[in-house]
Amino acid sequence: MAEAKIYVPPTDAMAPARTYNQVHRPRKYTAGHRRVSIYVCWSFPGEANRDTSELDNRFSTMTEVRRVDWPFWETPEWGDMMFQQGIAGALELFFRAWMPFQQLAAEVTGHDVPVFQRVDQAGYRLPLDERVLGDTDTLLVFGLDHMLTEQEASADEIDAVGRWLAREGTVLIIGPHHDVGISADFNERAMEYAHHGDALVPRQQRFGKYTRSLMKGLGVPVENRYGLRPGVVKGTRTVAPLTANRDADKRGWLNGVTNFSFHKHLPHYAITDDHATEIHVLGRQPIDLSRPHPFIEAGNTEFNSFVWMPPAGARGGEVLLADSTVFSTLFGADDSLKQFWKNLAAAR
Repeated sequence: MAEAKIYVPPTDAMAPARTYNQVHRPRKYTAGHRRVSIYVCWSFPGEANRDTSELDNRFSTMTEVRRVDWPFWETPEWGDMMFQQGIAGALELFFRAWMPFQQLAAEVTGHDVPVFQRVDQAGYRLPLDERVLGDTDTLLVFGLDHMLTEQEASADEIDAVGRWLAREGTVLIIGPHHDVGISADFNERAMEYAHHGDALVPRQQRFGKYTRSLMKGLGVPVENRYGLRPGVVKGTRTVAPLTANRDADKRGWLNGVTNFSFHKHLPHYAITDDHATEIHVLGRQPIDLSRPHPFIEAGNTEFNSFVWMPPAGARGGEVLLADSTVFSTLFGADDSLKQFWKNLAAAR
């Protein structure tokens, strides 16, 4: 099966002027128009400065990306006079790939969509506090921090998010990424690697200490597990449709949505409390069963890809679980995915 071509937003002379090193100016509340924000809970320097001689638990360098996807990146715009190399360059691809979501959400809401980082390229640290939450109605937290970088939500951050979620109408979308290679058995790690089939993902790549600590502090009984390859429609490169629990989808998050995007290694959002009644799995993704994996051997044919917690008790807001790749265009974005984005941005 041929893989979907990577899509990266173009950069040309006619693109709008870009600014850097600006201080966020809070957006004013406008009735009926949500303010959407993205918080990437990594340390950019902590990820970019990883020792490239280490095989596991790091992002790829641009050299590795170029080698694996040759000749896609062999044009001047990706050369060392135009684009960062090393791991830093690969991280910048995430930002480019989130731009179409930011643009669509801005068109729907009338507000720009800022991207905050826990520690940014210039070394400025921004905990998840009122500076982010004060002018936000929908917050996406992308859990792309490698576990070994020790990013962890503090008690103050958990308290701040809890108080924000007490406000009716808030929506928290948490997206811890995959957790590949947790087993100490190298044969099992090799099976996982062969299952997802992505040469850019090491045999062990564990993500999400920050999001895990945030979920624990907020009482969200979910844990990201594995890195599972979605199934596709037979004879095509199109990702298999979600198994949607539309009866439980009281808010219509999946109205007009049949599928998310194809990505080779997606997390299973395991519900860790068998007695939790306030949490609903709204979307399950069929797995590529042609590639063995311990999760498949345990009898599973689908994984939890979209989870919803409606308001409950003192929490007036809602909590959603969806992987950060759902908001990325690294592997394209069809009408179904864009409709999902619209549903989130236009939530009432």
